[in-house]
Amino acid sequence: MRKRARVIYNPTSGREALKKDLIDILAVFEQAGYETSAYATTPAPNSAQAEATRAAKAGFELIVAAGGDGTINQVVNGIAGLPHRPKMAIIPAGTTNDYARALHIPREDPLAAAKVVLKDQTIKMDIGQASEQYFINIAGGGLLTELTYDVPSNLKSIFGYLAYLVKGAELLPQIKPIEMDLTYDGGHFRGKASMFLLALTNSIGGFEQIVPDAALDDGKFTMIIVKTASLPEILRLMGLVLNGGRHINDPHIIYVKTNKVTARPVKDRMMINLDGEYGGDAPMKFRNLKQHIEMFANLDAIPDHAVTSETAEMLAAEEKFVKQVQDLPADATK
Repeated sequence: MRKRARVIYNPTSGREALKKDLIDILAVFEQAGYETSAYATTPAPNSAQAEATRAAKAGFELIVAAGGDGTINQVVNGIAGLPHRPKMAIIPAGTTNDYARALHIPREDPLAAAKVVLKDQTIKMDIGQASEQYFINIAGGGLLTELTYDVPSNLKSIFGYLAYLVKGAELLPQIKPIEMDLTYDGGHFRGKASMFLLALTNSIGGFEQIVPDAALDDGKFTMIIVKTASLPEILRLMGLVLNGGRHINDPHIIYVKTNKVTARPVKDRMMINLDGEYGGDAPMKFRNLKQHIEMFANLDAIPDHAVTSETAEMLAAEEKFVKQVQDLPADATK
């Protein structure tokens, strides 16, 4: 029986660039051996999530999330809680496309992104769980993480990442620390901070140096706590980020790896950001689900340190090497 793929696409993402390439995109997945169909998301709440759940339960072997990071988040939320999860592929068509950046999938050409599936390279990606929700890239709390709530969706579509930079420049002078209580593997922080961040990849808001040593499948979040709200200090820390990720050793930063985190507010309300959207208020528990979703990716371009598990290609090469050694004449190994 032929394998099936379901392309879940957001028709309004990326200035509607997906629509003109959709027929060719479907043909790529047909070429990869999948009987392929498409579903256009609707304005109904969690439209992509509901369709991902339906397709997974219907036995589709591959679900393709075509849209921005929000569409990918919804598709992951649709399948992450299921005992049998299909593989995933992504076709970026959003504003910053952080997830595609981390997987080295082309971000400006939807058809080229679809063709990544033809390389037949996958990685089992970690995802995060926050209460009953899932996230693919970041979770956080504090005033610095509230930037994305204030950028109108039409502004994101028209100006892209520039919209975040402009809004960020407006917000910085208003940032004040809040007192937070964070418990993590082997540690505890209670004090004032402008932000805590849990990262699953190295790409956050278009920056690749915020988490320079991120691994995609090691079962650990990278947790960053920014212990200052001083505008000059935050600007200095941003400079260190851009200068090779040197912020990780700064005394105003706590930078640790952890599998789980419990975040509690002390006095003020602390809203939680999940992949750029409001995800509820603390207190909230987070845990890393190691290698939970198998994703097609451009493995050739991903740095070795970012992938800790052995890929199918690596295992096959090892098996071949062992067999070749075993087949050598007895005197050849002396």
